[in-house]
Amino acid sequence: MAHVTLKGNSDQFESELPKAGAIAANCTRTAGDLSNATLATFPGKRKVLNIFPSVDTPPCATSVRKFNAQANDVANTVVLCISSDLPFAQARFCGSEGLENVKNLSDFRNADFAVDYGVSIADGPLQGLTARAVVVLDENDNVLHSELVKEIAEEPNYDAALAVLK
Repeated sequence: MAHVTLKGNSDQFESELPKAGAIAANCTRTAGDLSNATLATFPGKRKVLNIFPSVDTPPCATSVRKFNAQANDVANTVVLCISSDLPFAQARFCGSEGLENVKNLSDFRNADFAVDYGVSIADGPLQGLTARAVVVLDENDNVLHSELVKEIAEEPNYDAALAVLK
């Protein structure tokens, strides 16, 4: 079982993050219009899954901003920002920030995503939310890169995530 910390306190996970070379699970999440979305919703696109607990925390908001700024520089790629936030909160944040280069998806309806991707926090104060992680997929949904950020209050390694797409 994987462990990460939140300001030094350890949290456990129900499963493991997919590793490079694996095929990504095609779980259902909720799009901004409340429709169901899967990886198949973005056919032929490379995908950066920016996974985090809530857009209402500074490191999470920063990751959405940074991936939004860099998304235009990577051809044939969509950045999917995935959290437990309701689609309304995700849309409010991106709208107020003027962020248009990322797609928000919520896992509030479907716990299978967090478990299948190894980001479901099993205990501690953030139990039930997703950890901070980045999973990068090719056009066929093969995992090219994955990072489970060991300290939830820190940002992911943006350069390493995007390097596999250049």
